[in-house]
Amino acid sequence: MSLTAFIIYFALLLLIPLWAQSRVKSAYKKYSQVQNTAGMTGAQVAEKILRENGIYDVNVEPVKGKLSDHYDPKAKAVRLSEENYYRESVAGAAIAAHEVGHAIQDAEDYAFLRIRHALVPAANLGSNFSFILIIAGILIQAQGMLLLGIVFMSAAVLFQLVTLPVEFNASSRAMGQMVSTGIIQNNEEKETRKVLDAAALTYVAAALVAVLELARFVLIYLGMGDD
Repeated sequence: MSLTAFIIYFALLLLIPLWAQSRVKSAYKKYSQVQNTAGMTGAQVAEKILRENGIYDVNVEPVKGKLSDHYDPKAKAVRLSEENYYRESVAGAAIAAHEVGHAIQDAEDYAFLRIRHALVPAANLGSNFSFILIIAGILIQAQGMLLLGIVFMSAAVLFQLVTLPVEFNASSRAMGQMVSTGIIQNNEEKETRKVLDAAALTYVAAALVAVLELARFVLIYLGMGDD
């Protein structure tokens, strides 16, 4: 790889996630200041959608931190950042509905969610040890060690790829639920979709960067085999 190509490659690795994060922050900042017409807090939106879907064993809880919203399948809890939990914003409603989308996936035993959960141990192992093995393999020209590192990294990359349909499906469910339950009106659908689409970009960016990194190390491995 030439020096120019090397610089462009690493610039992309740096800029793609930064661009995705800036889109999320921009959309969130804008629509967290816009009150939803239903006058519902994120907590109320989450509770309503859960009840509409007959889910009564999932709690809705506030959690500290900005954009720290998530669904915890082990605790059966939708956790919303305090700003989204208590405020009646378009962004808060969209994010709350998205996290409940994961709770619905869990209740319905959504296949990709189950696969992602099953991949967590392997993905954690891959994230923790792959670079150590890969860098050591490159430095000492140990092709077997490099290959083992690539295998570990592949597990983490697979996790990133499986995350995409999980997140897109949760957003799709969120839009459908918010419309069908009357939480948002027609004029709010566009604004809500902008928040959800911006959030999805972070997962797309993470997956793209992971695939690019894996491809680079695979090419290095193949190059070592030609020596």
